[in-house]
Formats: sequence, C-alpha cells, structure tokens
Amino acid sequence: MEFSSWLALVTICVVGAISPGPSLAVVMRNTMRGGQYHGVLTALGHGVGVGLYALLTALGLALIIANNPLLFDVIRYGGAAFLAWLGVKALLAKPDLQPASVEHQGVAGRQGAFEGFMVAFLNPQLAIFFVALFSQFVHANTDWQQSGIMMLTAGGIDAIWYVLVALLLSRGPVLAWLKAKSAWLDRLSGVVLLALALKVVL
Repeated sequence: MEFSSWLALVTICVVGAISPGPSLAVVMRNTMRGGQYHGVLTALGHGVGVGLYALLTALGLALIIANNPLLFDVIRYGGAAFLAWLGVKALLAKPDLQPASVEHQGVAGRQGAFEGFMVAFLNPQLAIFFVALFSQFVHANTDWQQSGIMMLTAGGIDAIWYVLVALLLSRGPVLAWLKAKSAWLDRLSGVVLLALALKVVL
C-alpha cells in the first residue's frame, strides 16, 4: 500500500473512530463504574473487534455479510440485544462509591474487554462502513500483508482513541465528579444504550 493511500485510510478511520455512538457510551460507562483499568480494557477490546472486522473486510468476508440479509439480520439483532442488555444493566445499577479491590478490578477489566469487543463485533454497520471504505484500497491482488496493515490501522486508531477517552475520564476531579453523579449518569447511559438498540432494530 502506498503511503499516500495509507494516510487517506488513517484519516477516514480517525473520523469513524471519533464519531459518537454505542461504543463511546460503553467506554464512558465502564470508565465511570470501574475506573481507568476497566475503561482502558474496554477500549482495547473494542479495538480488537474493529480490527477483526477490518481484516474480514479486507479478505472479502464482510461483503458476504453485507449481501446476505439473513446473516446481516442475525448480527444486527444480536447487536441490538446486547446493547439493550447493557442498557438494562445500567438502569438497574446501584451507585458504588467504594474503591474497587484488585481482584474486582481484574474481573471488571475482563468483562470490560468482552463488552468492548462485542459492541464492535455485533455492529453490522461496521461491515458496511469497511466495505465502502476498503473498496478504495482492496484489489484482486491484495495479500495478507496489506490486509494486516488495514487491520492494524483501523483497530489501532480505534483503540488509541477510546483509550484516550478512558484516560481523560479517569483523571482525579473528572472521575470524582462522575462517581458523585454515577446514579444519574447510569440512568442516562442506560437510556442512551436502549435508544441505540432500538435504532439498530428500526
């Protein structure tokens, strides 16, 4: 891949990463609930999910998903159900102002990584986005090396952006304010996630 083409790919991936959506809501909520460690692992899990979609697209598999209505609907409704589950969990969450133990942080971190990955992987709009994007860069002779560059670029940019979000939100006064308002923010994030789930279905 030529350097100019890679820069164009980077620019579009940055725009896609910073666009608000369910991913931002999940990263913000997990950072607020579990602190920096939880938020960062959520961001990294999401980056892995995005990178996997990018690899599938570069290899031509996402085109099958985009053109197979049944498979597309299975993924779409699965993603909506997962977002709705996160929304209900946020609405029912109880404020936790106590610092998390090391053991709890480990469990929360793994859960955050899983949630971040699933929010990305169960989002069929990523397939459409990458098909439209990579159609400018993928050719018949695209090999594993070029596909790997696309995967690392898309997944890496996404992970870096959400890690920065998690780090910003977990700093002293910001995190203290978020925790003080955690009950209201949980309700707000729950409503947002349920609305996003409904939007996916409709």
